[in-house]
Amino acid sequence: MSEPAIVDKSTAGIDARQYHVGLAPGEVGTVALLPGDPFRVPMIAEHLTDVAEVAHRREHRTMTGYYKGRLITATSTGMGCPSTAIAVEELARVGVTSFIRVGSSAALQPGIEPGDLLVSEGSLRNDGTTAAYVHPGFPAVPDLTIASSLREVAEELVEGTGRGVFSGINATDDAFYAEGPEWIAELSRMGILNVEMESSAMYVVARLRGLRAGMICACSSNLVAGASLYSEKNSALKDGWHASIEVALETAVRLEL
Repeated sequence: MSEPAIVDKSTAGIDARQYHVGLAPGEVGTVALLPGDPFRVPMIAEHLTDVAEVAHRREHRTMTGYYKGRLITATSTGMGCPSTAIAVEELARVGVTSFIRVGSSAALQPGIEPGDLLVSEGSLRNDGTTAAYVHPGFPAVPDLTIASSLREVAEELVEGTGRGVFSGINATDDAFYAEGPEWIAELSRMGILNVEMESSAMYVVARLRGLRAGMICACSSNLVAGASLYSEKNSALKDGWHASIEVALETAVRLEL
């Protein structure tokens, strides 16, 4: 009697409908916008034409549509690095080659207001998922062309609106409610611009799989200004989400992602 075979997850399910995101080859474009919240996928769809909902399994909701003639995929990752890594891995299997995260993020430096735009130049990997993939010293960095374009387009689109654009290193944390005052203060002292929960996984998986990735977030609150999500104005954040989506879409078109 032969020994049972150990499943190799790197090859299982290739060229098939993906188990978690529910997508198959041919159902997506080459570029995907990645919000965390599945209810923000329709917000992206507001900017598109010929919209179709393709799949919705668990936290992963996918819609497609066209922006200036280019097919755009929008898939929610859910909160945190584990589900983000799954989304990137499975989207890549069905044809996505570039990813732009459009999410919410808390500011860690003075002078950043809710609704301002935050462009990532790299992530401090304070998560457990990327540790399962790579050496602790492996950097989590975006595609430099995408990051540069996001900053350039953001500055163009917000000109005259009063909305700020900031770029720098962000932190990616696993535990939202474990971010105590000491940790927030330490991140701020290091010059970390903002903190969120997904980008390090997106960057690391993208690099390992030969893909491209970038991130532009809307500021949700400022943790060094005494303002949490519970005290900020939701209207400013919603406007910031739409602005970040517009920047990501324009970048996708300009770079022909």
